Amino acid sequence: MSGLTGRRVLVTGASGTFGRQLCAAFTAAGARVVGVDRQAGTVDVEGQQGVPVLGCDLTDPTAVPATVAAAVQRLGGLDLLVNNAGVGGPAPAELAPDEVVRQQLEVNLLAAWRTTAAALPALEAARGRVVFVASRMALLPLPLAAAYGVSKRALVAYADALRHEVGTHVGVSVVYPSMVASPIHDSTAEAGLSLRGVSRPEPVEGVVAAILRAATARRAPRDVATTRRGRLELALARHAPALADRFVRRTVATRVAAGDLDAAPLAAGMLRRHRDSTG
Repeated sequence: MSGLTGRRVLVTGASGTFGRQLCAAFTAAGARVVGVDRQAGTVDVEGQQGVPVLGCDLTDPTAVPATVAAAVQRLGGLDLLVNNAGVGGPAPAELAPDEVVRQQLEVNLLAAWRTTAAALPALEAARGRVVFVASRMALLPLPLAAAYGVSKRALVAYADALRHEVGTHVGVSVVYPSMVASPIHDSTAEAGLSLRGVSRPEPVEGVVAAILRAATARRAPRDVATTRRGRLELALARHAPALADRFVRRTVATRVAAGDLDAAPLAAGMLRRHRDSTG
């Protein structure tokens, strides 16, 4: 897949922040694109016909195979699947998992798993590729966001296992964005747990460019960082995890000392223990 002209592409989460720009970028590069999101519709593409979006709840095991089959039929095959759909939300590791946790595991992990499984016959026939949009938090977990980190780390583990099974016929890549301004962070911010000062924001265009690199490289890359800083952070997390932990703890301590988490009930336990240990 050295180019995208004429390639048949399926993008999940097509109506979201990444999804809209992915649909536009793939279309501009000459690909034929179909999207999937909770609501059917169209993604507008400047100067070109809009990208059709099929409506599907990707957490519904009975709905996904039929939706993927409809997309494959509409495209006449499938060369690339981009598992982009995802959700976030606050979830302290010390608290029992609730509906917020379940939803993140369902959307971020299981939905991508079942979508990929449904698409694999078409991808194998085309010697295609699948790209998973993970997160740097898959390797650099942050406190109070356990569900997101767990779901993304599990997604990476799934991609690694899949690569061993189908890698002779289907390329498997994982892209690791950092924080991008989007509605996925709204519920976390509303809970007083904003990532401000913890993760360095990056532009959505850089994430889209990284996904396109994964799609068009001569050989499907295993892991793709979205920035130079991202490459450094991924290397640090893999090869010096204790040092990475120290950086996270220092950042959290700075936020605690500044009172950034004082109004967040979900952070109460962590704040109490931090102050007990330093008081």
